Amino acid sequence: MDNWLRHHPVEGPVVSRLVCLPHAGGTAGSFAGWAGRLPAGVELVAVQYPGRQDRLAEEPIGDMAEMADQLAQALRPLLDLPMTLFGHSMGTGLSYEVAGRLERSDGFVMDHVFVSARPAPHRIDGEHRHRLSDEELVAAMRRLGGPDAAVYDHPSLLPLILPPLRADLALLDRYLPKRLTPLRAPLTAFGGRADDTCPVAELSSWAEATTADARVRTFPGGHHYLRECEDEVLGAVCAEMAQAR
Repeated sequence: MDNWLRHHPVEGPVVSRLVCLPHAGGTAGSFAGWAGRLPAGVELVAVQYPGRQDRLAEEPIGDMAEMADQLAQALRPLLDLPMTLFGHSMGTGLSYEVAGRLERSDGFVMDHVFVSARPAPHRIDGEHRHRLSDEELVAAMRRLGGPDAAVYDHPSLLPLILPPLRADLALLDRYLPKRLTPLRAPLTAFGGRADDTCPVAELSSWAEATTADARVRTFPGGHHYLRECEDEVLGAVCAEMAQAR
């Protein structure tokens, strides 16, 4: 299961881990800028979903339960140390599902769960984005913007990019839990103040996902505010991780 995780080297002994889960169509490289900027002893572990980059030969997964089962299994060898999850957009629901699985099956409670740029899943109505034509899907991704937007200007890359993106969107479109089983881990919901896909008021819905402390923190920018506000986001994450230790 090592193909799921990309470990970034740490000087000295590892004392805890920050596991980052990217957005739909995203890759582990989305969090490469965070490497070397975490507190001493905190290892950055980025998740690589199947069907892209060095996992291109694998079929992408279009079902949340299957994705969460496989990722939870990949993380089990790392439960020897404290762990924090950070999920952006699609990674929010996956973080919640993985944290819940590890709580129930392994008795392992995350130090903290960060969810970013998406409402809690039980507050989302069904969508059909995975059924869009290629042209419609490309147009939608361009409108969303973000660090990956320029790649859609290269038609030769679309056969590599669109299948995993479409699978990710199918996963999201079908993931419609009616209610949440609260986690025991504290949770913070992050969002961009100008994100039309996740209005700031919707972030408070994540309070229903935990019996522990739940907070909301917002930053300037839209759906991909992480790139624009990287210093502020990292500062907030590191502050919470320091409190947990």
